[in-house]
Parts: sequence; C-alpha cells; structure tokens
Amino acid sequence: MIKTLAGVLSALSWRSSFLLMLVAGGLNVFSFAPVNCWPLQIISLALLSGLLLRDGNAAFTRKQAVWLAWAYGFAWLTAGVGWLVIAMTVYGGLPGLLSVLALILLTAALSIYMAAAAYALHWLRQRWQLSALVTALLIMPTLWTVAEWLRIWLLTGFPWVLSGYAHTNSPLAGFAPVIGVLGLCWLNALLAGAIALLCSAGSSHYASRYAKVSGIVCMVIFAGGWALQEVVWTRQQGQPIQVRLLQGNVQQDMKFDQDHLNDSLSLYHDMLLAAPADLIVTPETALPMLTSQLPPDYLPLLNNFAQSSGSALLVGVAVHDGGDKYSNSVLGMSRQYGNQAYRYDKHHLVPFGEFIPPGFRWFVKAMAIPMGEFSTAGPIQPAMKVGGQLVMPNICYEDLFGEEIAAQLLSQYAAGEPTASILLNVSNLAWYGDSFAIPQHLQISRMRVLETGRPMLRATNTGATAVIIPGGKVVAQLPANTKGVLTAKVQGYQGMTPYILLGNWGVIGLMVLSVLLGFVLRRKM
Repeated sequence: MIKTLAGVLSALSWRSSFLLMLVAGGLNVFSFAPVNCWPLQIISLALLSGLLLRDGNAAFTRKQAVWLAWAYGFAWLTAGVGWLVIAMTVYGGLPGLLSVLALILLTAALSIYMAAAAYALHWLRQRWQLSALVTALLIMPTLWTVAEWLRIWLLTGFPWVLSGYAHTNSPLAGFAPVIGVLGLCWLNALLAGAIALLCSAGSSHYASRYAKVSGIVCMVIFAGGWALQEVVWTRQQGQPIQVRLLQGNVQQDMKFDQDHLNDSLSLYHDMLLAAPADLIVTPETALPMLTSQLPPDYLPLLNNFAQSSGSALLVGVAVHDGGDKYSNSVLGMSRQYGNQAYRYDKHHLVPFGEFIPPGFRWFVKAMAIPMGEFSTAGPIQPAMKVGGQLVMPNICYEDLFGEEIAAQLLSQYAAGEPTASILLNVSNLAWYGDSFAIPQHLQISRMRVLETGRPMLRATNTGATAVIIPGGKVVAQLPANTKGVLTAKVQGYQGMTPYILLGNWGVIGLMVLSVLLGFVLRRKM
C-alpha cells in the first residue's frame, strides 16, 4: 500500500497536485470541532509533505512547491474560518460577494506563511543537500511550525484553527501541559513527516531504513502522549464554588439597536438577581451601553445585590473612563471589594474592530470611519477573589493566545503571590450565527485547560457556555442559541505546568535543536 501511494504521489502532475492540496487543505476543517476527526490533520499534511519530498525528475521546482503549500494553507484557512462571511454579510451589511472576496483576501494573505515555509524548505534542501530522512523529520516539521507560530503573533495574530487544536481529543493532548498548542503543531508536522517519509521512500533501497525510523517516531510520540495524560500537574485548591453562567441569547442585530437596549438591560438585571451564587457571570458586553450611558442606579443595584446576598458578580460592559478612553471590560462586585469594583480590561484587541493598527489611521480618516479605540491596562492584570478561589478572566478571542494566559500565571508565581485557580472566558459569538465558530472556540478553551491544568468557565451570549475541568473534559454545557443559566460547582486548582513556566520557549528550543541536528546530519543520513 505504501509503495502504491508513493507511486501515485510521484506520478501526479503539478496541476493535479495543486487540486489535491486544495482538497486536502479544505478537509482539515473536519479535524477540528465539532467533527473532531483529528487523523485528517496528520494525513492531509503528510500528503503535502510527500509531494514536497519528491526528488529527481519527479521533483517540483521551488515556485511549484510554494504554490502547492499556498493552496493547502488557503483551502485549510478558508474552510476553517468561513463563518467570518456571516458576520460581514448578515451583521456588517456587506454584500455577499464582497464578503466572500474579503474572506479570500484574508486567507490568501495568511497562506503566505505556509508558502514561505515551502520556499525555505526547498532552499535549505538544495543548499545543505539534505536527505529525505533529515528533511522529513527535522527540517520540515520546524518550518511548518514556524509558519503557524507567525500566525499567532504577526500583525497582532490570528491563530484560529492552528493544527494543534485538532488534537484536544488525540494522544497528543498529553503533551499540551508541556509544550502547549504550538508544540502540538510541531508534533503533528513530525508525524506527517514520518508518514511522508514512508511514501517518499517507495521502492528505493532506503525504504526499510525509513520504515523503521518512521515507525519508531510514531510509536514514541503516541506512547509519550498516552503516558503524559496520566501525569497530574496541578492539585485541588480550597473549596469548590457555586457558579451561575448566564447565556442571554440576544441576537446580534438587536443587541445595539436603540429600540432593544432596555430589553437587554432588563434581561441581564433579572438573570443576575434571580438567585445567589458564589459567582455569577454575564457574557462579553452583555450590557450594550457604555458605563456612562447606563441608568444611574443600574450598577449600584447590582452591587447592592452582591453585598446583601454574598454573591460575586462579573458583568461584561464597555467602560468609559472619560473623553475618548474606552475599554472592553468585565466589572466585578462582591463583599470582598465593597464599593470599589474589580475590573479586567481586554488587552489583546481586534485590529480595526477595537483599535487602529499603526499606519492605518490615515485610511480611517480618509474614509471618515466613525471608529474609536479601546484602551487597556496591559497583559498582566490581577485575578478576582471569589471565596477561596482566584478567577482570572479573558475576553472573547484572548483565549486563543495561550502563551499570554501562561504569562499572567507565571507573573503571579514569580511575584510570590497565589496564582489564579480558575480561568474564565466571556464571549459573544452571535456575530457568527449557528456555525462552526462556536464549537471551535470551545475546543480552544479546552486547550487552555490542558496547558494550564486549571478549570475554565465560559459565559457566552449564544454559546458555548460551558464548564471545562482539568484534563480538558466539558462537564456541563448549555445548548447553543438558547437562553439559559448554567449552574455548576467548580473546584479550583493550583500548581505550575511546564508550559506555564516555559511558555513557547519549550517548543522553540526543540525547533532550534532540530535545525542544528539537521545541519550536522545533512550529509550523513
């Protein structure tokens, strides 16, 4: 079978290979939630890797290799984040054709990272005269991972559907507390390289050696993942707290409509005060007004309830600090804080949606776009005390940046302070309708739980409102696109995983080591 597959890959023309990459990349969407067919992530990348490993007369030129990688990345991202069209068309008022064009332009640009990885791979293979074994197992996984790493931070980052997120249910999940989601991207590419190595060997005299090495690599990775899943990195802290997570299911086209603003205020007033709990949480910007526009007695009434009932409230609202200073925030009220509310400001802001990127202010002014900018208190902010637990919020897509959450926990640890014992995400995904965005975002939160060894609470407008416990298991969840309240008892956890201590430096070290080893072995294997 390996020989047959190798023969097919080596016989494909460039055009056929380009079409194959479009199909393979597009199928990646099914490796993520809600389908969770994680082997697709490895197999699809193995097909691309196998094509790029072709040598001799069957080898592709550097330009052809770049376009193959670009096609794979383009189809992967377009299928993975196609729900952006809903926000642009239904709620942004953009014509459908222009929305699709905007999506294509975005994913085409992001796919350049993968194309650049293929360019570098082709160049290094010729420059260093790399063998197929060294290329597949040392150089290729590193370059693919660098391409995904660039998507995390370049231009503020858009790390949705990173390949590592497909592995919340796979054996590779055991590595998440050690090397994080970026490390899982590297392991995914390493497995793909091992499979591609088998295919590239075909019937050559290297086939036996390649088969043995590839088999060992796959066995070590899977066995290591299963073994690491049995390691307990964190321990229970204090007593469980009773939580109420509110899901208002306010439709996005009504949320900021002047005729429905009071409806939202009344909805969340009633939901917050319906029953006491240790912690009661609303979604992101559940109150659809600036704090300066709220009825004067609105927040004081909530605080009075918190004081009298012993409940801690966390309310999503845009805070107006006077002048042009605004922040996307959650305000906390409880007996422990008295009349001085706890506050967390979103710090990882969305370009154009929440701030004007450097160099684009002229464009905003020229187009007369009525856009303000949110301010923030910075990435390191205190957690909120709730009983004997410390709850650390993040807002919207901030939980896509696991290294930033780990850095907050590490800063608390380094200062000799108690670290946050419960994570909390508040979001509003109503922009994306009933799409894959909801289960994908839940899967991302599960990865944060795996990395940190702490439970994650999710309070969202339309879903997924859920409770995730260490190990990444969802133990309670409301149906999406329904109004409801999720009540649960949640146990906090303390302790430091290797990923909290090292962040992405662990996998960066592995990648640097791989490149150095590849250079040393470039003509010996």
